[in-house]
Formats: sequence, structure tokens, C-alpha cells
Amino acid sequence: MTIAPSAAAAAYQTMSKIGAGASAPASPAPGQAGPASFSDFLSGALKDAVSNVQHGEQMAMQQVAGKADMVDVVNAVNSAELTLDTVVAVRDKVVQAYQSIMNMPI
Repeated sequence: MTIAPSAAAAAYQTMSKIGAGASAPASPAPGQAGPASFSDFLSGALKDAVSNVQHGEQMAMQQVAGKADMVDVVNAVNSAELTLDTVVAVRDKVVQAYQSIMNMPI
């Protein structure tokens, strides 16, 4: 599977937007929660991915009803497709890493 450079750049921009909202101090003050965990980051990224795909579907439905501009629909559907491709690529890497760990001798 080959990913176009423009798709990789768009995925990077999406992930940088997600990460920009999750900045936290290097060492939290006593009594405060620490930086978000990796699972929280993944959960938020998946929620953003789902909302992005839903937005693409909504824009397509609006186009069918004649209420949306074709350029907006194409951009929303393209963004949803890119998001889905990114999620699938990350899933594949996680499965590959899991399989590598399971094949390691003890």
C-alpha cells in the first residue's frame, strides 16, 4: 500500500492539531493530574477520527439533498478517507508490533 505525500502531510496536520490541544506542563504541581496518558491520547484521536468520518457522511447527504457545495463535499469526503486510511495504517502497525512481541523467545 502506497500513501501519497499529500495524504501523509494532511495526516500530520491532523495529528498536530490533536496534539496542540493536549500540551501539559513538564512536571505537574502536587495534587494536579499529570499529562494525559497514551490511552487517553488514542481515545481522543479515535473520537476525532469518527467525528471526521461522520462529517464527511453528513456533507455527502447534504449534497444528495442539494444543500451543499460540491467542493465542500469533496473536501470533507477526502478528509474522511484520509482519516480512515491513517487509522487503518496505525492499526496495521500495532498488530505487526504485537505479533513481533509474541514471536520473541522468552
